[in-house]
Amino acid sequence: MSRLFLSRPPLYTLLPALFSPMTPIDDTSMTTTPTLDTLATAHPLPVHLPLEVALHIIEEAYNDDHQARASFLKQCALVCRDWSVPAQKLLFSSVSLTTRMACGAFIAAVDRATPRGRMFGDAVLRLRVVLDHNQPFGLSQHSFAHAVTACPNLFELKLSLYGCASPGKDVVGLPDVLRMRRPAPSFDESTLELLRSGPRISALRFSNWSENNHSITQLLDVWSSLKSLTVSGTPPKLPSSSLGPFPCALEELRMNFQTSPSVDFMKWLLHNSTSSLRALELEREPSSELLEYLVDAHRETLRSLAMPSCASHDQARAVHKCEQLQEFRVENPWSTPLLYKRLPAGIQHVALAVDQDTGLQAILEAVRGGETLKAVTLQVWDSGERHPLLPALKLACAYRGIDLTITKDIRLFRSIVRGDSAIPRR
Repeated sequence: MSRLFLSRPPLYTLLPALFSPMTPIDDTSMTTTPTLDTLATAHPLPVHLPLEVALHIIEEAYNDDHQARASFLKQCALVCRDWSVPAQKLLFSSVSLTTRMACGAFIAAVDRATPRGRMFGDAVLRLRVVLDHNQPFGLSQHSFAHAVTACPNLFELKLSLYGCASPGKDVVGLPDVLRMRRPAPSFDESTLELLRSGPRISALRFSNWSENNHSITQLLDVWSSLKSLTVSGTPPKLPSSSLGPFPCALEELRMNFQTSPSVDFMKWLLHNSTSSLRALELEREPSSELLEYLVDAHRETLRSLAMPSCASHDQARAVHKCEQLQEFRVENPWSTPLLYKRLPAGIQHVALAVDQDTGLQAILEAVRGGETLKAVTLQVWDSGERHPLLPALKLACAYRGIDLTITKDIRLFRSIVRGDSAIPRR
């Protein structure tokens, strides 16, 4: 059956109802002498919730909004001693460091000289760090590296790099293009050595908002264990043509550069990923040369492909070349009808944006005739609700047993296909 996506209320908003005892009815009109039974039930004993159930509820609530989740977990840690440690470990599983003071407090909390510090350090799975050389109290490179080395089980590192503006030229709200002209120093050798001594992370998300286009190659040289890579901001450049190819066999790659990186850089980056790359996400329009290279080199292994648009026949043909594709996402509401007329035979999930003028006839025919299609996700803009073929698409999905998800939240739309980097793709 098709279903309309409805956001559920956060679990932590429902949690108090699970622990609040029912208030007895106070009926002042009753004149009957209370019995022993009624006296016993007038002040009910608190109900003991099994710890296993409470921990399951806490873990489920952990998947909700970050800020509300953090507040909720802090409250859970204060409920009782049994709840304190599990709630704090979940709280430490995802950490964000943006200032020198926050980093110092974190390093003290995960001090491996104490059992408590080791417990919290071991709990950290995701770490978000901002290196802003324009801030007087920003993190230093060494503090960042020490924070990473204190987390032996770190799975994902999200690092944002900002350059330093010249005195008197720091204007709040500058466009991204101007901010990226700010210089930022390269990572020094002692920082890189510290990072090499730390955990072997599997996922790196690097946003470079400076003019230093060699930082990414320094970081990639540290970790040969990467499976998932997200890079955005300043297009990278190879420091020299003699640099050996990147050794990792990536499974997921997401790119969001202001301009397309060179094909030479992509060949260097994906040299060892020919047989491993499963998911490719392009958040900005790639050059025709870059798209051609990516598809020709990885069409036999790609299972998931996301593009900002697919308006030209060349782009549609590039998608058709990926014969093993199982899911495809496009965000521009207008795509060439050719795209859906020859979808790969094994396609299971199609995600597209819809406005009033989107050509839905081709996707409607794909739903009616596709043998492997299992899910359709629609990002419906305001005018898309009035699309004349939307009711027919809902009916066709229901008739074929295809899961139809409709959302107006672009972040949710992206996450449905993107998924979680902690869960490997098959």
